[in-house]
Amino acid sequence: MDYNYIKVIYVYMQNNHVNGHLCNIDVTMCNIGAIFMEIKRNIYLDRLVSKMNNGLIKIITGIRWSGRSHLLFSTFHQYLLEHGTDENHIIEISFDRFEDKKYRDPELAYSYIKSCMRGDETYFILLDEVQLLKDFNSVLNGLIRIQNVDLYLTGNDSDFLASAIAESGGRADELRVYPLSFSEFMSAYDGNRYDGWNEYILYGGLPSVSLIKNKEQKISFLKQLFEDSFLNDITRRHKLRNREELDELLKLLSSSIGSLTNPKQLSDTFRSSRDIRISQTTLKNYIDYLCEASLVTIAQRYDIRGRKYISTPVKYYFADIGLRNACLGFREIGENRVMENVIYNELLIRGFQVDAGVASFSLKNEEGQVVRRQLEVDFMCSRETTRYYIQAAYALPDEDRMRQIQEPFRRIDDFFKRIIITRDCPAPYYTENGILVMSIYDFLLDQGSMNY
Repeated sequence: MDYNYIKVIYVYMQNNHVNGHLCNIDVTMCNIGAIFMEIKRNIYLDRLVSKMNNGLIKIITGIRWSGRSHLLFSTFHQYLLEHGTDENHIIEISFDRFEDKKYRDPELAYSYIKSCMRGDETYFILLDEVQLLKDFNSVLNGLIRIQNVDLYLTGNDSDFLASAIAESGGRADELRVYPLSFSEFMSAYDGNRYDGWNEYILYGGLPSVSLIKNKEQKISFLKQLFEDSFLNDITRRHKLRNREELDELLKLLSSSIGSLTNPKQLSDTFRSSRDIRISQTTLKNYIDYLCEASLVTIAQRYDIRGRKYISTPVKYYFADIGLRNACLGFREIGENRVMENVIYNELLIRGFQVDAGVASFSLKNEEGQVVRRQLEVDFMCSRETTRYYIQAAYALPDEDRMRQIQEPFRRIDDFFKRIIITRDCPAPYYTENGILVMSIYDFLLDQGSMNY
């Protein structure tokens, strides 16, 4: 069997919960019936394998329910066994499991790991949800100094990651896991790409959700997951006294994904449209909490011609479209905005640094005065020495719209590739200006599409 997969277990139960709580598919087994499924996720195993024995702490991060734990404890574990590692040289602790709860005590955890190590061959130490381990930085620092240790761990938020990196003296290497990409989703979808797209932009790419066949159950599961695993968790962790404000902020961000904004504009919107007064500082804190939970990500603006970042405003995107739609009660789907969000996430999955581009230029107005203008490039994505400029255009109905969408490209004075991604396009082609035009399907389903 090829174990370059994530095996997903969806426990099918009435209302998808036990005793009022969502089942954690990573740690909960129920006897009501389970559906097993395999979805190729080679990209993450390959990246993890490439980091083996590099002397750094490998930290797997990402949004909850995206498959971090399974990547570590099943896919990577099986890879180690198939490539000659003795089972006794794989030491695992999952700090959110009841049977491993005692190891949240740092002395017990360290003593247990040391007691499992006999001899000089490499030991692979796999630790899940390390933020639950008290004084985890001291334990990690102790383990990484052992000559024959290769250390891997998962964490739930960016605060944990920043702390681990700082305390490790820079000896940390992050691997971020995302919800299913559209190509991963389609590898297990029984239908054509058009129907698959309609389902993907409605229910998103969380592996457990993709296994649920009933539409009402998908919606119910996502709504409860959004409520329990995100809203309630953030409220509890940060001791928020007014959860309704966080809820309203999420709805506002959900309705305006891909729009330029900042805490001041959000504060003004709350006051004018909702008659709610929330300070800029409070809103900034809330956004930080959403980013820490990997629910929301920020695309900074970059002045392409000026070669500098613009601090504000920025764009906000959701890590999973299904959770975004759950926040809105599955209303206001807005396929054009969702398509832009999916493109952004796909670029992150492919390993690009993704910014919102700005093409600034000067021209003379009718009075002969020189005025400064800015045109938006949806995405400027960079990886090593490669860069692409991308425009997301839901539809290109006529020549005027085509000229409008290409105009920012004309103001960029370098020779990196320009791409327009649209909802429907018979086949990829180049315009007379050398701009590549392709459909969203060709872009998402072909990993080499940007190099046509």
